[in-house]
Amino acid sequence: MLCLNLKIKKNIFKIIRIFRSTFRVSSLQSVITISFTLLIVTGMILMSLVLYNKFYQTAKINSSISTSQIMDQVNINLGSYISGMSEVSNLVNDELKRGVPSNDNDIGKLLGMALKLRKDIVTLGVFSKNGELVASSSKEKLKKGLNIQEEEWFKEERLQPEILHYSYPHVENLFAGKHLWVVSLSRDTNISYNDTLGNQVNEKGVLLVNMNFSAINELCQNVSLGKRGYMYIIDKNGNIIYHPQQQMIYAGIKKENIDFAVKRQEGNYIEDYNGEETVVSIKSVKNTEWKLVGVSYNNDMITTKKDIYSYFIFILIVSIFIICSISILISARISMPIRKLEKLMRKVEQGELNIYADVSGEREVKQLSKTFNLMISRIRQLLEQIIEEQEEKRKSELKALQAQINPHFLYNTLDSIVWMAENDENDGVVQMVTALANLFRISISRGGDIIDIKEELQHARSYLIIQQIRYGDKFDFIIEEMSPSIMNHKTLKIILQPIIENAIYHGIKGMVDKGNITISGQVIENRICLCVTDDGLGMPPDKVSKILIKEEKREKSSGIGVKNVHERIQLYYGPEYGLEISSEVDEGTKVKIWLPLLGEQEGG
Repeated sequence: MLCLNLKIKKNIFKIIRIFRSTFRVSSLQSVITISFTLLIVTGMILMSLVLYNKFYQTAKINSSISTSQIMDQVNINLGSYISGMSEVSNLVNDELKRGVPSNDNDIGKLLGMALKLRKDIVTLGVFSKNGELVASSSKEKLKKGLNIQEEEWFKEERLQPEILHYSYPHVENLFAGKHLWVVSLSRDTNISYNDTLGNQVNEKGVLLVNMNFSAINELCQNVSLGKRGYMYIIDKNGNIIYHPQQQMIYAGIKKENIDFAVKRQEGNYIEDYNGEETVVSIKSVKNTEWKLVGVSYNNDMITTKKDIYSYFIFILIVSIFIICSISILISARISMPIRKLEKLMRKVEQGELNIYADVSGEREVKQLSKTFNLMISRIRQLLEQIIEEQEEKRKSELKALQAQINPHFLYNTLDSIVWMAENDENDGVVQMVTALANLFRISISRGGDIIDIKEELQHARSYLIIQQIRYGDKFDFIIEEMSPSIMNHKTLKIILQPIIENAIYHGIKGMVDKGNITISGQVIENRICLCVTDDGLGMPPDKVSKILIKEEKREKSSGIGVKNVHERIQLYYGPEYGLEISSEVDEGTKVKIWLPLLGEQEGG
């Protein structure tokens, strides 16, 4: 009989080794997961590279289009502004050519009326061919010692009288009391005025319109091309009409390659300036000899490229994570029948023989399951005599193991974590996840049933933290400090959680006011007494007397049950240990857990 038992055990261990070498070292789930993940990730990387290049090229084209559109819009606005000035000068010129003003006073009135047409006109003036002031819109007189014939706008008009001339920005220097920055428009016109002898004179003259430069500045100053790009305006001679850093250029702090823009026609050009590659866009301003020049930096496009690259990397990492998760789920589903059979084999390895393999799957798996059941059936026939107390202990261990992780409690906890994450309650998420991790770590406790009392208290603290967050501070809890003579002793694991769970669900949950839970411990008559006290609804005496005699119907998240804790303690340590419950209605409940003094090497 003994030889037969040894032979059966040897065969069992041989089958277990075969299973472990087949499904653990070369895990089917691992092979499926890795293969599926590599296939999908490779495809995603290739697709990401193609999309990345496409997106970058599209961004580059869009940036170029955007720059062109911005410059076109500024050019239109600037042209409209210039056209408005030209229209005013045309209006005045037409009146002068018609000879409507008969003398210089009439011309002055005409200029005064024209001044009111546009708020951005500073002054208007009509000058003779010799540079003498005939009439102006200003009440101020010309500055003393001023020679009009030396003014740049007057010279330009004398050289080319057939076109309109626009000067570069300068301080208005004709009339006393005027100090605004202006751009001057000068043109040829016919004038009629009385000379110093009182004779009527009809001759060619010059019409001057001084425009407030701030209007041009407002059109251009808020325009940017990319992160560092800008625009500026120059005339045909390279004089700066507008530049966002004009003062720095005049001060010699910044340089601008104006000669490059002056020599080029309209279009886009690549220029290497100050060691950096730039795109120079040139457009002519309508009705003027000005050029609108846009400067954008290719490095800004490189930054955009980096942003797109970072975005794709982020998407790729998230996608890989999702794909790995999905592949794990799929491979787990495929390998589940074999894993079930493997778990059953592990139970046999641990000495649990009262099992039956009902594993569905492929034909080979079913055949293996059938063979396994036949083997276990033969083993059970040879091992019929089992001590009742050992059988009860085994059932209790199985029951406790199966209930260590309550699915409903886990679902509610994870749901609370998701809710807090969606509401950016990051501190609460960290606290709850940490507590849940500690809860599971101690629950598993490397497969052992005996742990230190300090670990059991930590398990209870983690559970209380999770429930306190879930119920929105419905209760407070205190775990009183205990002496090392208690903390370093051993106990069955998960004996406090069911008691606390009962206190929350049946004692505090239905209260209007905030409840309190206290956990304490002391050594009494060479025994350890752990005490869980709550100030909840309490119970009548008849209900208290039935708790440890007949198991009550469990509610949701009721854990492994108070009665189960009591039975487990008595199975391990004897009838003199277990639970002692006292309660009063509307006063609360106190549960004492009596345990033996067990040292570090003792566990029952």
